[in-house]
Amino acid sequence: MESNRGNQNGIQQLLGAEQEAQHIVNAARSAKQARLKQAKDEAEKEIAEFRAFMEAEFQRKLEQTSGDSGANVKRLDQETFAKIQHLKAESESISNDVVQMLLRQVTTVKN
Repeated sequence: MESNRGNQNGIQQLLGAEQEAQHIVNAARSAKQARLKQAKDEAEKEIAEFRAFMEAEFQRKLEQTSGDSGANVKRLDQETFAKIQHLKAESESISNDVVQMLLRQVTTVKN
């Protein structure tokens, strides 16, 4: 009979140890889930802050370039006009030579 009680006490101790181990595992799982949730929340916060920073930088650069667009157009117009004037001057300076060369080519008869 005493061996039965010893076995029952041993079984009870094992059951109690198993329950305690289950509580420890559950607590560890809960702690892990809480850490994962916290890490996710922190990551989302950092992403939101980074996105806001990048959006602000984009808007700032957009405002800088938009404000200068009128000046850029004016500058490009001036550069284009200067290039056109330069090309006209060059073409006028060589136009007589080109006409003479063309006339020679047209009027020269090859054997």
